[in-house]
Amino acid sequence: MTAFSSPSFSSTSFSKLMGSQTLLPIIQADSVEQGVNIAKAMAASGLKLVEVVLRTAEALEALMAIKQQVPELLVGAGTVVNDTLLQQAIDAGADFIVTPAVSEKLLAALAVCGTPVLPGVSNTADILMAREFGFTELKLFPAELSGGAPFLSAISTVFQDISFCPTGGVTAQNKEEYLSLNNVIAIGGTWVCRKEWVVNEDWQAITDACTQAIN
Repeated sequence: MTAFSSPSFSSTSFSKLMGSQTLLPIIQADSVEQGVNIAKAMAASGLKLVEVVLRTAEALEALMAIKQQVPELLVGAGTVVNDTLLQQAIDAGADFIVTPAVSEKLLAALAVCGTPVLPGVSNTADILMAREFGFTELKLFPAELSGGAPFLSAISTVFQDISFCPTGGVTAQNKEEYLSLNNVIAIGGTWVCRKEWVVNEDWQAITDACTQAIN
């Protein structure tokens, strides 16, 4: 498949899954139990969609457990970097797929996977390549190091059909700078789930941070 072949996308886009939610909260779990507890804490704030990053050995099992034990949540798989991980995430029941970067090989697999996808880009060449595969909703990562809100504002007239979910360096302090842009549909955030809260099993702190972030 070349970059100009017709993609076979899911009928549902990432933005439709998000609905009115503008925060994509990220779950990084070292155990299944930990992942479920984080997800429950996030769901208690009213969030409807979360991303489980595939960075630990237990991540896929945690994703499956969250879908079973917290059925009100849509659960996506993040840090998908190759077609093997993509298939494993789909087999685990991921409701959507997020990647940290793109390549022609990965984009070809994403374009025919039948699941909503948010490919990760960091520059204009990535954006153009992703668009050639038919993707118009992208993750800017790492957002702050890739130019942040000024970069997204500068390219908005060049890539008028592209929307972004910036992730990486987005905080409670700068999130409004991103969300005020017309080409930003959501922001990805880790500040609502600090590592020390997870270690100390302070699930209420996660709920409170998520509640504050979405309100």
